[in-house]
Amino acid sequence: MKSKIHPEYVECTIKCACGFTYKTRSTKSEIHVEVCSQCHPFYTGKKLTDIVTGRIEKFRERYGKDYIK
Repeated sequence: MKSKIHPEYVECTIKCACGFTYKTRSTKSEIHVEVCSQCHPFYTGKKLTDIVTGRIEKFRERYGKDYIK
């Protein structure tokens, strides 16, 4: 490897919008992300069910509870 052409590889803090932080190594000292594995619906399964539940409730309000059995 040639010297003085590669970026410095330092300890990095990754911060998510939900408040979760963790440390890794990168060429940057700090990285901000909007979604992480702690708050993403694919990994948690929480937010997706809330959205689907809301859709079902909207459907029941429009067409009545007897429509879905």
